[in-house]
Amino acid sequence: MFSSLKDVLRFKRFEISPAKRRLSKAANIGDLRIMAKKRLPGGVFDYIDGAAEDERTLRRNVSAFSDYGFKPRVLRDVSNIDSSVDILGTRAPIPLICSPTGFTRIAHPEGELAVSRSAARAEIPFCLSTMATRSIEEIEDTTLPEDTARDFAPRNWFQVYVWKDKGLLRDLLGRAKDANFETIVITVDTAVLGRRERDVRRGFTLPPQLGLSTIIDGIRNPGWTWNFVKNEPIRFANVVGKSTDDGSSAISLANHVNAQFDQSLSWRDIEWFREQWDQKIVLKGIQTVDDAKLSAQHSVDAIALSNHGGRQLDDAPSPINLVKPVSDVVGDDLEIYCDGGIRRGSDIVKAIAMGADACMIGRPFLYGLGTAGEEGIDWVLDFLKQGMHQTMALLGARSLADLSPGLIETRSKNLSDND
Repeated sequence: MFSSLKDVLRFKRFEISPAKRRLSKAANIGDLRIMAKKRLPGGVFDYIDGAAEDERTLRRNVSAFSDYGFKPRVLRDVSNIDSSVDILGTRAPIPLICSPTGFTRIAHPEGELAVSRSAARAEIPFCLSTMATRSIEEIEDTTLPEDTARDFAPRNWFQVYVWKDKGLLRDLLGRAKDANFETIVITVDTAVLGRRERDVRRGFTLPPQLGLSTIIDGIRNPGWTWNFVKNEPIRFANVVGKSTDDGSSAISLANHVNAQFDQSLSWRDIEWFREQWDQKIVLKGIQTVDDAKLSAQHSVDAIALSNHGGRQLDDAPSPINLVKPVSDVVGDDLEIYCDGGIRRGSDIVKAIAMGADACMIGRPFLYGLGTAGEEGIDWVLDFLKQGMHQTMALLGARSLADLSPGLIETRSKNLSDND
């Protein structure tokens, strides 16, 4: 009897690393979101997870992918799947870009350094936000571990807003150029800040204030609190010491944006950027076919179809719904990125098949970062890559060139808030 039990009983080897133990229980990005919610203080999680007003756009960004189904082709040799693509002239293993996210260190002390390293290992572009908590120069100094078995130069992009202070903006661009950042991403949907009501309810500031509610949250989330206390203060690292709020004192993000960003921004500003920056330019926040046409006329290199993750204008169009109509009009003139709602590799496949050149993610890697630090980001990027390969194999698509609108069917749309 003992020998029979010995044959059938198998015990898992205990994993010493808490991060690896958590990740072993995750089946998808939704699971990481749940884990991050348990590990992070409520106000911090809501800042990452929340969106504008009633958050209909946030939900639709994700659910809109279910409006499109697949039409698989069978009896095709899919023994070798190639998901590689050229992104602004450089080859990447998957059509994916890590979007700029502000104040990333509230999720984990390493913040943007962890995202940059993980993106470099995955050989995809990483975009540093102007509102980042690690500086341009810190990201330039980020290196891959010595045991990384590939010769790959990290592809760093820099995201900028249209600031009132053009001298500060010119300085940021110069620093990015000196630090070998290859592309700037101009966010054009933030003349004013959207009303983010989760932050309003919590009185959330950047950096988080250590008040009574934070102390209570800290008792519930001791790991985050200890990291927050023992590490250097969180700042807007790229503007420390400049003529703007740098986060040295707690500020309302809405007040900061409304005070510092230029509400008079126009297409003339894109011309100004072209005079200052002689490399690649991406416009992030395009939400109509007409503005996609204007982007092509202003000779930018790419556009990101984006509603800022639902954080600006509620009821803005979902990026996936814009991909095909925009691609039909300007797909030969510039690259098109689908930014928003990506939660699976199959979502990326749908976007590429409908005409996108690549996709961008933000919240997914923040959930990974909040759950397990840098290893959590690695998990997210690998999950999306493996999901792409599996979906392409099941579709009968050997490479991205095989992905076309003919593999996609449009289902009847359910516009309910609860879809």
